[in-house]
Amino acid sequence: MQKKSSGKTSIFKTLGPGFLLAGAAIGVSHLVQATRAGADYGFLLIWVLIIACITKYPFLEFGPRYAAGTGNHLITGYKKLGKLPYWTFIIITIGGMFIVEAAVTIVTAGLAERLFGMGWSTFTWSFVIIGFCIALLLIGKYPALDKTMKAIVSLLGLATLTAVILAFGEGRLETAMAVETPDVWNKVGIAFIISFMGWMPIPLDASVWHSIWTKEKALSNKRSTSLKEAFFDFNIGYLAAAVIGLLFFLMGALIMFGSGIGFSGNGVEFSGQLVDLYGKTLGDWSKPIVAVAALIAMLSTTLAVTDAIPRVISEIFAEEKPQWTKEQKWKNYRLNVFIIPILSLLILYFFTASFTVLIDFATALSFLSAPVLAWFNYKLVTSDQMKIEDRPGKKYRIFSIICLGVLILFNLAYITTWFI
Repeated sequence: MQKKSSGKTSIFKTLGPGFLLAGAAIGVSHLVQATRAGADYGFLLIWVLIIACITKYPFLEFGPRYAAGTGNHLITGYKKLGKLPYWTFIIITIGGMFIVEAAVTIVTAGLAERLFGMGWSTFTWSFVIIGFCIALLLIGKYPALDKTMKAIVSLLGLATLTAVILAFGEGRLETAMAVETPDVWNKVGIAFIISFMGWMPIPLDASVWHSIWTKEKALSNKRSTSLKEAFFDFNIGYLAAAVIGLLFFLMGALIMFGSGIGFSGNGVEFSGQLVDLYGKTLGDWSKPIVAVAALIAMLSTTLAVTDAIPRVISEIFAEEKPQWTKEQKWKNYRLNVFIIPILSLLILYFFTASFTVLIDFATALSFLSAPVLAWFNYKLVTSDQMKIEDRPGKKYRIFSIICLGVLILFNLAYITTWFI
């Protein structure tokens, strides 16, 4: 029987899953979407970033809460809720996992070539990056992932903060404030707001990833995680993701807004434009700082996704085969760590021409499923599966319902844009 521990030492020892969540969050949503929001609209859309982080907070927090309170991850909870929640989650996961893996890897590969200039193709870099992630996950297992992500997120935060401070130091705030803000209340602007909010700071299915990482951390520590520990860890990671999202937003507003340049929708090209503009504005010496921040942002996401998706698939198989031993589950995870990234890159290779269509499908599926997963998570943490003392309080439940209402309204707004 695992012991329940307490105290400051144990709380800091359980830090990890929150950093993994931050690493998974800080990718396209931050590097491209948040930066682009600032680049295209200046400081006008900062409220979207804030609302997105607030409304998703409770439903993402319910993941580690459930894991700490029950010792299980959310997939087990969905199955106990019934076939509809369980199979809905499986369909959402399978519908987007290959596309998400391919998308984050290809952007990371492009940024790596831009930074190091080795003359390698995007696919060569993709295999190198995937190989690094697989080796780390299989050799070091969860403890290596835990330590690596803490270092990556910390370094990313420092690099991005440095870049923003440089921009403020050059008096860019006054310049950005003097530029006339464009109209956002049109079809293009509303569509961007919905897209920006949908991926900031991370899609809600990441709550399942976090619940699995929380359980893995408990197994790694050889003791169960208390609700206090899980809450502290989640808040550290979520705050990191939100603050770094704000920093990327400021990078776009301070350096790119009002530059008169048309920005690319391609993640790699857009990041290159950001790096180049920093060089022109502050000097070439600033380019490496921004380039490193951009690469680390995408590497953290690639590493987290390369671990999370195979873990989810392995846990789904384990739910169907309760007789599996720990070794059998690990064997299935190892197989998935190889198969999913390779299939993702093959899909990218053969469907390059229609890849944007695939990404649009995956993002739409993720965004439209957000209120559904939010409701499932709410049902779980307020059900008899949780001890009364571990369930959200009355005020928190009211806050959660309000957040759910906001997510539904934004979904309706997103659907409305199809018919405008």
